[in-house]
Amino acid sequence: MSENILKLDHVSKSFANAGAGSSVTEALADINVEIRSGEFISVIGPSGCGKSTILRLIAGLIVPTTGKVTLNGEVIDGPAPVRGMVFQKPTLFPWLTVEQNVAFSLRMRGQLRGHEAEVEELMRTAGLWDFRKNWPHQLSGGMAQRAALLRTMVNNPQVFLLDEPLGALDAFTRMPMQDVILSMWSSHRPMVVMVTHDVDEAFYMGSRVIVMAPRPGRVHNDIKVDLPYPRRRTSREFMDYRKFAMEQLNFDNREA
Repeated sequence: MSENILKLDHVSKSFANAGAGSSVTEALADINVEIRSGEFISVIGPSGCGKSTILRLIAGLIVPTTGKVTLNGEVIDGPAPVRGMVFQKPTLFPWLTVEQNVAFSLRMRGQLRGHEAEVEELMRTAGLWDFRKNWPHQLSGGMAQRAALLRTMVNNPQVFLLDEPLGALDAFTRMPMQDVILSMWSSHRPMVVMVTHDVDEAFYMGSRVIVMAPRPGRVHNDIKVDLPYPRRRTSREFMDYRKFAMEQLNFDNREA
């Protein structure tokens, strides 16, 4: 199977400001990133540095002001099933059961027949099979987010985009959910790009961590994480990565 390659090539993005005049805000400036099949990329940085804008560009929800975003050499200029995105808050259909939500896109495309076993396997991996007949309002926050993740994963996307997928969860739910996502990634090995504000989460999950700088958003550092999975948050090596990242994120003191 050929390797998938995602590229952001000299990408900049500006947005027009509301109100009179023609002023614009430059959200991203000259972003150059290459991501390959099987990589798990965590993106961290201060608020307003363009992390979510990068995800929206890759998803095809917006287009660059300059530069281009490509997947396997094809310019991304709109959404497609090969690029799936999950947001911070799960958006399940309340009138469908958990299983129906997970299989929704397959059913809509007329592809559910023959994929029932795959749906079951994913739901068992995520610990949702016993709740397949439940309604969304009967699920905890963590379970609802797992269902939202599976609804995207069942499409077997080449690129899996996660916009702070665990940000709304408490710490006791968040840490097990990190392992659920890693388990799904390990089983299917899509290319993952995840935005997070949590430095520990970024290094616990990512094979690479991209550190963004603000005003305008740009890549400050691209860190390869040479730690085996599963990772120990209390190990010296993990703490060294975390310390280095915190130093990289200390923009105010560096620029003073």
